Amino acid sequence: MIRNRKLTMISLAAIMIAVLSGCFSGGSDDRLQSQADNSPSPPNASHSKTKTFGIIYPMTYPTYEMITLTASETADNNNVALIVNAPDEANTEQQIRIMESMIKQEIDGIAISPVDSEALTPVINKALAAGIPVVTFESDAPDSNRTAYIGADNFLTGRQSAMTISHLLGNKGMIIVENGMEEMLGMKQRLQGFLDYLNRESSIDVLEVHHNKGSEDQAMNDIESMIDAHPQFDAMVGLDYISASASTLIWKAKGLNRLAISMGVTTTGNDALINGQLAAVISQNEADWGRVILETLLQASKGEQVDSFIDTGIKEVNKAHLE
Repeated sequence: MIRNRKLTMISLAAIMIAVLSGCFSGGSDDRLQSQADNSPSPPNASHSKTKTFGIIYPMTYPTYEMITLTASETADNNNVALIVNAPDEANTEQQIRIMESMIKQEIDGIAISPVDSEALTPVINKALAAGIPVVTFESDAPDSNRTAYIGADNFLTGRQSAMTISHLLGNKGMIIVENGMEEMLGMKQRLQGFLDYLNRESSIDVLEVHHNKGSEDQAMNDIESMIDAHPQFDAMVGLDYISASASTLIWKAKGLNRLAISMGVTTTGNDALINGQLAAVISQNEADWGRVILETLLQASKGEQVDSFIDTGIKEVNKAHLE
């Protein structure tokens, strides 16, 4: 089985060195990982900054690198120190520990994409009670007191994926589906929107649905096993970021000419569109998230009113758009 984990982590290390060089004075981690067990106190380098914000991802992954870069640029432009962190692989307990650490550091705002919104709700509320605004992105925690949700409606995102594959297949055929973390609210909503549209509006058969738990290795195992079990399948749909890279690697290795669509715009995904490994990508305009997160936290930390849902929209990207 093909692996690109090393390349991913090398890329993550390079980005985190660039981001954290303005936030930590020595001893900082060189990649996104949990600081829960050895949390540094706010560094001297950040004392010259007017505010310090934290971003917590569900896991380390290239899509989040792009968000970090735009967030870092916006932070620099606004004299803000930025702390970026995530578990190595999707892990609710680590997210909770990271957030507890940020609350103890008394930073000025936190953005989190919660693995399990129900489990994260108490600690989100704890941050708000301490006077720290919290925004969720990618996946919401609607039962918490969070300040705002940034992203797209995930039910409608799943619906768009269904509309795209239905159009590509002429409203009929057999498909396999790979989704992300089963406990993540956004992933549940995407799958619901996807299946709802296909059941109501198409004659497409969903042969199998798997959840990769936020692991690229698991995604590759899932996809390969579904291909082996259903050699007659017409297309694969990925409803999360990890499925995109996993399916691309498998399509390249096997030379498959079946249709595949997935989530999230990345350089790798764009190459896959050009080279034919992906027929389309559904984007929630993730490239804007870093800027919007920082701008929203700036407003909220100043006591200004912000919208509770900041909709970044949904779009389909295909080879024609890139060309």
